[in-house]
Amino acid sequence: MSKARHVSETPATQFLKQHKVAYTEHTYDYVDHGGAGEAARQLGLDPHAVVKTLVMEDESAKPLIVVMHGDREVSTKNLARQAGLKKVEPCKPEVAQRHSGYQVGGTSPFGTRKKMPVWVEAEVLQYPVVYINGGRRGYLVGIDPNVLVSLLGAKPVTVALE
Repeated sequence: MSKARHVSETPATQFLKQHKVAYTEHTYDYVDHGGAGEAARQLGLDPHAVVKTLVMEDESAKPLIVVMHGDREVSTKNLARQAGLKKVEPCKPEVAQRHSGYQVGGTSPFGTRKKMPVWVEAEVLQYPVVYINGGRRGYLVGIDPNVLVSLLGAKPVTVALE
């Protein structure tokens, strides 16, 4: 069990504090390409309750955010259809970084550089607490997932690939 280390503020935690959102902090040793599954394993959390923040873009290269269970992939075809877009695809890492202001592997939907529409896998909202990136690699915050809807206007979609 790793001890929780204090993490200095990130744009995400500043945003959560500013909006008086309660959250818990969880640090782990970041592993390249380990993703949410690695975080869940190190922290002893349900991999389904650890969610990832993906920066994607539509056919006009406009960015959007998708929040998905850490152990599931996004059907970009279903997302495009449900979001009323022609096409959705992941951004290149350097483009995602420019839009979000976060390093890939440390992307949070909160406190992004650019305001982007947010879509969330509907089932994520049924959890009492989800663990989402706090704006730095190796750092998750535990929050009520409904904050995604109330603060970011996230729209629920059903786009997880089984």
